[in-house]
Amino acid sequence: MSTMFADTILIVFISICTALLAEGITWVLVYRTDKYKRLKAEVEKQSKKLEKKKETITESAGRQQKKKIERQEEKLKNNNRDLSMVRMKSMFAIGFCFTALMGMFNSIFDGRVVAKLPFVPLSYIQGLSHRNLLGEDYTDCSFIFLYILCTMSIRQVMFIYFFYIYYFFHIFVSEWSMIQVVIM
Repeated sequence: MSTMFADTILIVFISICTALLAEGITWVLVYRTDKYKRLKAEVEKQSKKLEKKKETITESAGRQQKKKIERQEEKLKNNNRDLSMVRMKSMFAIGFCFTALMGMFNSIFDGRVVAKLPFVPLSYIQGLSHRNLLGEDYTDCSFIFLYILCTMSIRQVMFIYFFYIYYFFHIFVSEWSMIQVVIM
């Protein structure tokens, strides 16, 4: 039982490390690039501009105004597509890294029960939760199932955490610069 607990803790640690690796790769390949920053600013600017135009338009608006709005929507759609293409490079790198790591960890934990589930999984999930394990006890948990659950939850928490740090840092910097202007 103690090796099972140690394996579980190790898998949670591996999940945290791989989530940090994924966020680091994304930051290096996407978020710090000038192209991403420019496209993101352009999308935000166009979204606000389009929203203002839609608010001011009346039902009796002419065809010309509707055409302008359609052109703005098309520009916004193109910029969103370009933004997705910038992010795609990061997704390929993360996919490659995770595939390599998954193969290595699968060979390490192959056939080992790493946790005991407090429930019997649904029949279509049992193939994943009981993968490469001997026996018919479907409460035994394989590496891949626990790793996927941990990674999904940890990456979401990390994304929210890093987003709020980034957001509050920018608010703090902008507030601090406003305070310095008032003082001077």
